[in-house]
Amino acid sequence: MKKILIALLFLGFISSCSTNGISNNNPYIPSYSINLSINTDLPAYTKLTFASNAIYYAGVGAKGIYIFNTGSGYNAFDAACPNQSLSACSTMTLKGINLVCPCDNEEYSLFSGLSTLKYPLKQYRVEINGAIIRVTN
Repeated sequence: MKKILIALLFLGFISSCSTNGISNNNPYIPSYSINLSINTDLPAYTKLTFASNAIYYAGVGAKGIYIFNTGSGYNAFDAACPNQSLSACSTMTLKGINLVCPCDNEEYSLFSGLSTLKYPLKQYRVEINGAIIRVTN
């Protein structure tokens, strides 16, 4: 019995680590293949070298991607409103350290991706290699 309990705990731990804490089960935002590299040495992206700054990168994901420097790493979120069907008003806008959905005026934290509604922001994986920020899914 003890061996079974230990095995179940181990399997639970392994399965919870496999997604890196990223949940993308959102019926409103389709899954797109993302493989983006950004060089923060370039003038267009130097803003990302400072904590609490974000940039918008168009042309990838459902409505573009916001990349945010948390001070201890980076977060990357799809710019599509997570609680709305894709439409003309469903591209998020930046407001300080939050993203705002123009459809419902809901704000989402760039630190956590959360709001008071059901679905959080769609998050992508971020890897850092020197001045290169790589965003993938």
